[in-house]
Amino acid sequence: MSRTAVDTEGAWFEPEHIEQLRRRLPIPYVDIVPVRTDIDGSVVEVGLLLRASGSGQIVRAIVSGRVMIHETIREAISRHVEKDLGPMALPRIPVSPVPFTVAEYFPTPGNSPFHDPRQHAISMAYIVPIDGESAPQEDALEMTWFGLDELTSDSSPLQEMNGGRDLIVRRALAHVGAA
Repeated sequence: MSRTAVDTEGAWFEPEHIEQLRRRLPIPYVDIVPVRTDIDGSVVEVGLLLRASGSGQIVRAIVSGRVMIHETIREAISRHVEKDLGPMALPRIPVSPVPFTVAEYFPTPGNSPFHDPRQHAISMAYIVPIDGESAPQEDALEMTWFGLDELTSDSSPLQEMNGGRDLIVRRALAHVGAA
């Protein structure tokens, strides 16, 4: 098997099986903050998705998803960017799979700033520059690029995020010196 091909045999589970696993095991995820940069490499915009939450609310979100068996972190990042932003997004996947932060999502509120009622998830978070055209895919309703001033305003779209994902974006901005 080549390093670019992901062996997905057995990587997906039936809904009942994944629910059982989510109740018993922490699940590995990647959280991806898509950004646009200027010619000097400074972050100038952050891309946020608009999607329906599991509870039926419309919320802002970042690109996120599970890491599959036999899949490298880089492959997971690439797959989720393409799944949510489309094949023409042209992401610059980090050479090193070192996240800028790690978030632990718990099903019980209050254990951490991150909450996912479905599961205990451990998510590695990455900042990924997007050089191409992005278009919402799959369950994403919209993709909007926000300037840094919009993200720090009183009516910031970060207020429309749930589960602590706004904190992931804030940490990303602090990591690149844009907060």
